[in-house]
Amino acid sequence: MDITTMLFALALGNLSLAAALFFYEYERGKSLSWSTWAIAKQCQAVAWLLLYFNGSGVVPDAVSIPVGYGVLFVGVGLEAGALWESVGRLAWRRIAYPVMGVSVALFLACYAIDEAGMRVVAGALILGGLYLAGAAALARGWRGGSMLHRFLVISVTLLAMLVAARGILVLTMPEGWGWLSKGLLQVLTSAALYLLMLLNGFGYLLLAREHQRVELDRLALVDPLTDLPNRRSFFAQLAPWMALARRPGQPSSLVMLDFDQFKRVNDSYGHPAGDTVLRSVAEVCKRQLRDSDQLGRLVGVEFALLLPRTGIEEAMLVAERIRAAVETSPVKTERAMISMTASFGVTVIRPDDSTVSLFKRADEALRAAKEGGRNKVVAAPVAPPPP
Repeated sequence: MDITTMLFALALGNLSLAAALFFYEYERGKSLSWSTWAIAKQCQAVAWLLLYFNGSGVVPDAVSIPVGYGVLFVGVGLEAGALWESVGRLAWRRIAYPVMGVSVALFLACYAIDEAGMRVVAGALILGGLYLAGAAALARGWRGGSMLHRFLVISVTLLAMLVAARGILVLTMPEGWGWLSKGLLQVLTSAALYLLMLLNGFGYLLLAREHQRVELDRLALVDPLTDLPNRRSFFAQLAPWMALARRPGQPSSLVMLDFDQFKRVNDSYGHPAGDTVLRSVAEVCKRQLRDSDQLGRLVGVEFALLLPRTGIEEAMLVAERIRAAVETSPVKTERAMISMTASFGVTVIRPDDSTVSLFKRADEALRAAKEGGRNKVVAAPVAPPPP
């Protein structure tokens, strides 16, 4: 494949990727990083088309080369920015836009000095640096990344270094280096750019799909409003402690809590205010716990708290501390300052407990706290000692 055909393939490839992204996101709203990535691919497609027409007479060389490279730098820079945005660096534009502007100005200066040699050196070094910026964004998730993620980091880094190496070799060894002639180096660089298009394109799509799957798996175990374990996840974490309760040793406790008269918040201020209150009060509860304690949302405004290796007296103290914190922490919403209280039922996990008997006992204690005037902590009756 000659260089001209490679340029045309790069243009069509970027256009295809932009179209694939459009239809992938057609049924739902695009995120900002997706939109940036799509614009980047469109810029690269236009740039490669302009460079393809270089020397054909369709577009003058004085336009196709400087404008084509300028648009290409912007496209690759935006692609790197989309990757940085996908890892949470939303302020990337403060750095990327000046860098892209300096890159375009530097290339134009080199092109004015030498239309052949300096142009190749500047273009290769700038493109290599911009691709390395995207690889650096991918590398931020190396430790917890999948094999696909790590493969993309290594591949993009090596290919970006190959692109930059062309500029270095042209600058230091214009006639080539041994068997690595100028023609072969140009072919290798073109192939590297083609592979970078594929890796940064389909790799980005695959990573996005992978992140969505991870998020769906997380939402299956986490309550989306409070970011606490949901009922399924809480029961899974409770199971080993119920098994340990059958062995001699320090007991563990379960606390059930319910926010008092929460329905009046939704009725008086609306469900958005109720969600704000619930989220804020859950944060207040979490701040009172140890790292080993586990708070989960069972249903509605009913929560459960697992206190490993904690007896009934200590569990009562923990519940009382949470009750006082909730009572003294009003929540500011758009319409009012809302104060909340909570009622608690406390029990220790017994050796013969099942989840049904354990939660029934804790729920009875919680109901006793409600019937006793709310904003109370009530302990379930202690089991009689074995004969």
